[in-house]
Amino acid sequence: MLTNKEIVDAIHQMRAMYPEAGTTLKADTTFHFLLATILSAQSTDKSVNMITPALFTRFPTPKSLAKAEPEDAEPYIQSLGLYHNKAKYLVNAARGIVTNFNGQVPHTMKELTSLPGVGRKVANVVLAECFHIPAFPVDTHVSRVARRLGMVNPNATVLQIEKRLKEAVPKDEWLDAHHAMIFFGRYQCTARNPKCNKCPLLPICKYGQDNVF
Repeated sequence: MLTNKEIVDAIHQMRAMYPEAGTTLKADTTFHFLLATILSAQSTDKSVNMITPALFTRFPTPKSLAKAEPEDAEPYIQSLGLYHNKAKYLVNAARGIVTNFNGQVPHTMKELTSLPGVGRKVANVVLAECFHIPAFPVDTHVSRVARRLGMVNPNATVLQIEKRLKEAVPKDEWLDAHHAMIFFGRYQCTARNPKCNKCPLLPICKYGQDNVF
């Protein structure tokens, strides 16, 4: 298992590889960013960005979407996986915002995760990106990179990964670290055919060494 310093040093190397790393979801309001983040589950940001402009135009506010039925939202998102469930999440999240939060997207973990379709990862993304509240979202890329590099136990849960990374990384670097790990996982330490033989972190990565040697 890597030490705190080794974790930070590894993330700094990832950041150096991808200095432009940041959110790739596009939205014009906090509400729309929340919708885009919900839609990004098991879908690429690129595919989400392709369909959201029409969705956002049709439903500009929580109130407008809260009045709709899931069937009204489905045509806008049907190119995405799990669109039936996602349409329900969008509409019911909007209804929750209107009913419980006076039409404003809440900005605490407890309140955000009370909304349908909003788990801890989505809530962390919204807190960090929209409200500048320190958070360390853990998605599939972050989880994969953390486990492979030995930042955490191979069987660590998402919550355990988040806790370990928040312990190791200075709070003011959490969001940058999150983005660096996502880009590293997206383009270098990929789920299939990771580029281990050309990875600058190979010397500290047992997973990579087992793959290469």
